[in-house]
Parts: sequence; structure tokens; C-alpha cells
Amino acid sequence: MKELLLFWLTFERAVTRRDYLRHGLALVCLKFGVDALLVGVATGSLWLPTDYLLSVPLLVSSRLASAPSWLPTVLALWTLPFLWIGMTMTVRRLLDAGWSAWWSLLFFVPLASWLLLAVLALAPSADARPGEPRAEPGGERIPSALLSMVLGASLGLALSWIAVLWLNSYGLALFMGTPFVVGVVTAYALRRRYRASVKETFEVVVMTVLLVSGAAFAVGFEGAVCLLMMAPLALVLALMGGLVGRRLAMAGEGPLGGALLVALVVPGGAVLETGAGATAHLREVSSSVVIEAPPDEVWEEVIAFSPIPEPTSLLFRLGVAYPTHAEIEGDGVGAIRYCVFSTGAFVEPITAWEPGVRLAFDVASSPPPLRELSIREIAPPHLEGYLRPRAGEFRLIPIEGGRTRLEGSTWYEQRLRPEGYWVVFSDRIIAGIHERVLEHIRSEVERGR
Repeated sequence: MKELLLFWLTFERAVTRRDYLRHGLALVCLKFGVDALLVGVATGSLWLPTDYLLSVPLLVSSRLASAPSWLPTVLALWTLPFLWIGMTMTVRRLLDAGWSAWWSLLFFVPLASWLLLAVLALAPSADARPGEPRAEPGGERIPSALLSMVLGASLGLALSWIAVLWLNSYGLALFMGTPFVVGVVTAYALRRRYRASVKETFEVVVMTVLLVSGAAFAVGFEGAVCLLMMAPLALVLALMGGLVGRRLAMAGEGPLGGALLVALVVPGGAVLETGAGATAHLREVSSSVVIEAPPDEVWEEVIAFSPIPEPTSLLFRLGVAYPTHAEIEGDGVGAIRYCVFSTGAFVEPITAWEPGVRLAFDVASSPPPLRELSIREIAPPHLEGYLRPRAGEFRLIPIEGGRTRLEGSTWYEQRLRPEGYWVVFSDRIIAGIHERVLEHIRSEVERGR
């Protein structure tokens, strides 16, 4: 097992087409088997190989519509090691076939990745790979590190600008492709000039990611909250890219082919994703609290709750929008409820009015989900429409002892990708809003008694 893991996870051994095909099929079967087990346990439905052909939004809204909230996140985490194994084996297979290992960047491009895998499974090994690994570099550590950081950070900011401000795309190309490519280029540039160890490579790649984040914050391109949320994913992918870039430099790969591919891969992926970003599915987040009062006494506070004291939670102090109070105009279905947040008011036409039982509403309009922490006033595009509440509901359920279980649900759309990563944050934010409102209603009703 140790030898097998070393073969999968490192760059030490060459990969022939027979190895590529045999290990690839085994890994596909392993991935499919665990995916099918997770989906079967979570939803009771049968997972099929054809499901991998569906886009992520369509997949989650159709096949995984009834899945618990943890499933997309677990599936995403389970995919990461296979992403790395696929990349290491693809780099070695390219070298074994006598091709430039820069072509491995196509691994992140939809459709092109499948074509690359198919070609590599058929291409014979080269009799002799053209060129020899370049001589060990003799540059100094600090100048080499600074130059590689500047190159990597400039590339990261440029690719982010293209994806966000030009293509308005917050997809896999931005959140996965860009950190990986930044890691590749940074480590490649470093190892071409200086004999950097893996540890030194990791240090420089991490500093480059921090430099990109700091520059984005300083110029008002992005706020602190979203940069912090993105950091774990970006660091992992950048370090993976760093290992690939270091290997490319050690193999003597020239920079020209890599520069051309880098200029095409991330923007090209963002263009392919632009149409898919318009689709999203509804996710539900539910919370509940038990109140020491019957439903009839809870109802009035539900339809228009009184002002809530300023929050002490770190979640809201960082800038996430929080509810302050609710007002209502009219009674019954068709009335308009206004749930006022720190960033503005949600306009909520009432769709179900059952006093003491149920209150349901649509969300006709909503304010920004957060106020970004920044040194200047900013409004990143992702604050508009990428996290969009669609409907809400309160259910008042009588329980023994004259008490009420008050349940609150919110249905929302998430358009940031990868969805399995970002829903961890959006679900937690919405659950925190629920807790603030439900606990306030409980406190006010019980104090009033």
C-alpha cells in the first residue's frame, strides 16, 4: 500500500500508457464506489456513471435535491486527492510520451481534460525524451524568491481581474484554476533560478498567495471576509500547483509553452463557465427553538418581531448582514412583510397565513448579504445575486406542557463554485441569522409572559 500511494502521489516513477490506463480505471472504480455509497446512504437513490456528465448545478438540483447539507461538502473533499493523483500521473505520462508537461494544465479545462486523458491512455512511450533536464540553477535565494513572487502575484491578480470584472464569473476557473496556476508559475520561476527544496517552495507559494490577497484588499478589489473564506481552498490548490511547477522546472521544461497555456487555460475555463453560472438550485436551511408559551402567544412576535439588540457574535461583527427587526403591512395572504437587516430590508410578500400555525413568504428583493471589511467602500460583483434568498417560512408546532416548537426555514440559491465548498459558509451564515431571530422571539415571548 505504501508503494502504491507513493506511485500515485509523487513524481518519482515514470507512468507508461499501460500504468495510466490500469491505475486510471482502478481509481475511477474506487471513486465511483465511494460516491455511490455516500449518495445511497444520504439519499437512498442509485448513483449512476452517467451522473458525472451533468453540470454541478444541474446535478445538485436534480439527482441530489433531497440530499442532506453535508453531502456536497463531503463529495468535494473526497474529490481533492483524486485531483492530485490525476495531476501527478498526467505530468509523468506526458514526460514518458515525450511531450511537454505544460499540457497538464488542460486537466482543469472542461471537455479538454477528457480529451487529454484519452490521448494519453493511447500514446506510446517515447524512445528518448527530447532534451535533458537543465543544469541545477545557481541563483541566490532572496532575489529568486522575490522575482517568483512578483510573477505569481501579478498573474493571480490579472487572472482574477479577467474572471471577475471582465467575465463576471465566480466559478471553478477563478476559485480552483487561478490558485493552482499561481502555484505552478511561482514554483516554476523559483526553481529555474534557485535550487529550492519542497519546504522553500511551499514558503514562497504561501507568501505569493498572501501577496495576491493583500494586493486585492489594498486596491479594494475584494474585502477581508471573502478573502478569509477563500483562503483554505486557495492555499491547498496553490501548494498542489507549487509541486507541479517545481517538477516542471526540474524536468527542463521551457517557459514559452507554459506561458501560452497559462494565458488560455483560466480565461478559457471562465468563458466556458459563464453560461452555466446562470443556473442555480434551491437549498434549504432549517432551525428551531422551543418556547415556553402556546403558539397563539408566539404568533404576533413571529409576523413582526421587535428590535433586536446589537449582535456580539463574531460572524456579524465581521460584516455579515444581520436582522434588526421586522414590520408588516396588512394581514393575510398578500400582506407585505419587511425584515430589516443591517444592510437594508428584505421585501417579503406573504404566501401562507395560518395564525398560530404557519407563516410563509417569498423574497421579492433583498439587500447585500454582507458589508465587506475594507479600507475603502467597495461593492464586489459577488454581493449581487450570487447568494440569493428566495423564500422563507415559520412553523409553530404545539408540544406538551403548553409549549411551542418554532421552526424557521430559508430557501436560497448559491451560484459560487465549487458549490460544495461555498455552501459550508452560506449555510452557516443563514443558520446564524435564524438563531438570532428565533432566540430573540423566544426571549421576548417568555419575558412577556
